[in-house]
This record gives sequence, C-alpha cells and structure tokens, in this order.
Amino acid sequence: MKLKTYILILAALLVVQLKGFSQDPNFHIYLCFGQSNMEGNARLEHQDSLSIDDRFQMMSAVDCPDSGREKGHWYTAVPPLCRCRTGLTPADYFGRTLVENLPKHIKVGVINVAVGGCKIELFDKDSCESYVETAPFWMKGMLKPYDNDPYARLVEMAKLAQKDGVIKGILLHQGESNTGDSLWTEKVKGVYDNLIADLGLQAENVPLLAGEMVSEDQGGSCASMNKIIATLPDVIPNAYIISSVGCPQRGDRLHFTAEGYRMLGKRYGEKMLSLLLEDHQ
Repeated sequence: MKLKTYILILAALLVVQLKGFSQDPNFHIYLCFGQSNMEGNARLEHQDSLSIDDRFQMMSAVDCPDSGREKGHWYTAVPPLCRCRTGLTPADYFGRTLVENLPKHIKVGVINVAVGGCKIELFDKDSCESYVETAPFWMKGMLKPYDNDPYARLVEMAKLAQKDGVIKGILLHQGESNTGDSLWTEKVKGVYDNLIADLGLQAENVPLLAGEMVSEDQGGSCASMNKIIATLPDVIPNAYIISSVGCPQRGDRLHFTAEGYRMLGKRYGEKMLSLLLEDHQ
C-alpha cells in the first residue's frame, strides 16, 4: 500500500511540474493601457499590415467576430491591437522593434486595453465603478466590450497570458484627460502597484514605460502634462519616460499620425531593449 501511495504522490508531483513548465520563459509579454493614443487613433496605412513576424503576438482582450478573434486567444499581431476597429498604436511598432532585435527564439506578446478620453481614474479599482456611472455617452460604447471594467479585463487577460509566458513590462500612454493634475503620478503608482500585486509580480523586474503627450515642438495642446509625466520615476523607481519630441500629430494637437505612432512605438521598443540588455550584463 505504501509503495502504491508513493507512486501516486510521485505521479501527482510530475503533473504539477509539467504544468509549471508550460510557461515559456522565452515568450515575453507586455501589458499596454491608457487612453486614445494607446487605443490607436491613426488610420492604418498599407505598410502597417505587411510582413508581420509571427513571433509578435497579441492577445485579444475583446471578441471581434468580423476578424475571427476571440477574447483571451493569441494571434499574430496584425493591427488593430486594441479593440475591433481601433487604429495604429505605439504597441504595434514596440513589438515589431523587439522581435527585429531579439534572438529568434524569443517571442513577444502584447495585451492592449485602452479607452479613448478616459482619465487614469478609470483604471483605479476603487474609483472605476463611479467613473463608469458618470462616463459620457460616447465613452460607454468603448467601455461595454470590457464589461465596464477595463482594469479587471486587463488583469483577467494577463493571468491567462501568464500561463503561456512571462510578463516583462507595462506600457502606458495616458494623461491628456489629466492634464495639470499634480496627483497623476500617485494615481498611476496606485494602478501600477495593483497590477504588480494582483499578478504576483516583482516590481523590480517589471518596468513601466510611459509615453509623453504630443510635444510642444508639434504644437501639442497637452504638452504641459509632459512636465508632470517627467516626475513619474520619482514615485515609481522602475518607470521610464518615452519622449514624443518630433513625433508628428494629425492636426488636432492631441493625437499622433501613423508615422508618429511608428516613431513613438520604436522608442518604447528601444528603451525596453536597453533594459533587457542591462539585465543580462
């Protein structure tokens, strides 16, 4: 009887070990969140759908029947990467930059949950419900695919993704709707800390990359927010600021052109590559 019991225990341990090995350390996953510039405001151009390496994957955070995508499943990262009919985002060329420069055995996956026009409070677990209740009519259609809780959806998708790979970083582009808010950095820290805790991560291993608003040199109407964004590393030591200087805007002084998103996304990617290089030195 004892021998049979030992065999059963050994078999159970082996199953647990095999399940643990299903997480691929060479599959690097990045969480992306924010408002319209992370959601993707520029129309896709022909070049944006060409020659996408299948090592660059996206997990759909919503169901998109027309494109055959289901929530919680991985697909080659053909844009749009946010919801079903959003545009080009920094996440597109962030991922492309990584796979172009990382060893061939490394895959990259992104999960993008963003809502145009939202304040950072939408991603705060304590204020989300009240925020949604008072959200303008035009925003409610963007919230509905996330079951009115974008933060919870991001965490839900991230937990699924952790079965397949390792979360290596978080990308943020948000701030236009909080322009002038001196407490923005603390609010972002609250969201970041919640993500770290809810996903069982170690903050020192998960940098936060935060992009600037359309810059002053491009006539950005929220460029003043960049001074506040610049102080984010003061409250999150593992935060890094991605410059938007020179990234063209589409004429509304708020959103980038497709070229602007390509430039900004590449800068996110180059910063992450430098951080990964530091980790291996």
